[in-house]
Amino acid sequence: MRDAADRSPSGIRLVVGANRGIGLALTEAQLADPAVTRVVATCRPDAEQSALDRLASLHGARLQRLLLDVTDAPSLRSFAKQLCDLDGRIDVAIHAAGILHEGPIQPEKSVADCEASSLTRLFQVNSIAPLMVARAVLAAQSRQQPFVFAALSAMVGSIGDNRLGGWYGYRASKAALNQFIKTLAIECRSRFPRGRILAIHPGTTDTDLSRPFQRSVKPGRLYSPAQSAERILDVIRNSSTDQSGCFLNWDGSEIPW
Repeated sequence: MRDAADRSPSGIRLVVGANRGIGLALTEAQLADPAVTRVVATCRPDAEQSALDRLASLHGARLQRLLLDVTDAPSLRSFAKQLCDLDGRIDVAIHAAGILHEGPIQPEKSVADCEASSLTRLFQVNSIAPLMVARAVLAAQSRQQPFVFAALSAMVGSIGDNRLGGWYGYRASKAALNQFIKTLAIECRSRFPRGRILAIHPGTTDTDLSRPFQRSVKPGRLYSPAQSAERILDVIRNSSTDQSGCFLNWDGSEIPW
């Protein structure tokens, strides 16, 4: 009667990109929830892990760490196998890994700044990687289990909301992510009728990703990672299966594609 058991929450959560920023805050917030039995937290093999070390010392076996390079096929295959081998299925998976700038990659002010290599890297990390992670998560789920797969998107990925231009690669990679989420949700309507596939805009958060560009943020519109994490979790808790495939703001409202 495994299928009947699968319909009950396992209390297992997954955070991809858990070693810093919003991902770290999501990990901390869920470990603080007594209803969560375990948080599976991933980070790159070369990532700084001191914050996760601290959480491990506080929470012991409730924090399970996995090394994952979301852009590496062998790493993704290993990750998929590890998910299938878990002693329980994931209730909530949140993909929090992404880049806006990285080394020479910076947001473009005009088309003259666009380089194919930089655009490829942004799509690889922000668009393709979340879909590959979702594929691994879905392979470990049962048909009748309620679960959520949420990927952190960005308001600038909205084509309808684009009034300023610029930031070609980041905007387009997040728009592509939104299309992946929408398409995946349509597929999952029959495969996983109790699943919810969501794109969530967390708001401008005080992290390494946004720090070089915070001068243009309006007063009161810059949020701490802890604030953003709690609001993301609220959106997930309050979402319904009817909203699967939606692009949701941090307050739960829908954002135009």
